[in-house]
Amino acid sequence: MNPVLEVIDKGRCSEAHPAPLLFVHGGSHAAWCWDEHFLDFFADRGYRVLAPSLRGHGSSPTSKRLLTCSIADYVEDVCSVANNLTAAPVLIGHSMGGFIVQKYLQTHSAPAGVLITSTPPHGHLGAQLRLIRRHPWRSVRSLILGKTSILFCTPDLVRESFFCAHTPESIVARTTARIQDESPRAIALDMTLLNLVRSKDVTTPLLVVGAEEDGTYSHAYVRATAAAYHTEAEFFASVGHDMMLEDGWRAVADRVHTWLGSHGL
Repeated sequence: MNPVLEVIDKGRCSEAHPAPLLFVHGGSHAAWCWDEHFLDFFADRGYRVLAPSLRGHGSSPTSKRLLTCSIADYVEDVCSVANNLTAAPVLIGHSMGGFIVQKYLQTHSAPAGVLITSTPPHGHLGAQLRLIRRHPWRSVRSLILGKTSILFCTPDLVRESFFCAHTPESIVARTTARIQDESPRAIALDMTLLNLVRSKDVTTPLLVVGAEEDGTYSHAYVRATAAAYHTEAEFFASVGHDMMLEDGWRAVADRVHTWLGSHGL
């Protein structure tokens, strides 16, 4: 049986914006990351917005150990929320959540999708190797213990991967306190080898955005994601990987809003 997920649900669909927006969080995060700024921003503009916490994240339960949860499990979670809506949602995914959105769109239709500093369709291996080179002993401990949070357990480590150098300490500290373990199965196996995206099967129009100061995914990764879907990546200055939590979040939200409007959404 699918777990009953925590879902933050705000606003309502309007004549101007008939499609709900379904936000999918990245690894080691939960629905809270969208609720800081983005959900109210879009709800105030006439959208219904929903942000689930994937199983084992936030307040969402899981019927099996988190370390064995797969990308397919997470896609199933997204389906469980989308299938209960009266209209097909726009999917907006961050990091691992962007990868999950791409996997969902392989087999489901949607009016549009937005990939924010997303894992590329070819996977996470390059970023994982870069993190191992930066922190070899922490990476070994994380792998042995099955606890990815070892890699993000201090404000300095969180800033390095998720924020830019000038992000206020208060934002970094608040995020550090909320970072949790992620499934090694999903990160180290599915997103590197076992369950990569068949981008040719995705026909949904996509907006692909990246951060100029992303400590997780390089510009080349973001451009590769855009190229896979025959579009151009758009980069935002003075923000890091967690664009929706940075001081510059509004510029990103404004661009998503404008792009959705250009697609009649």
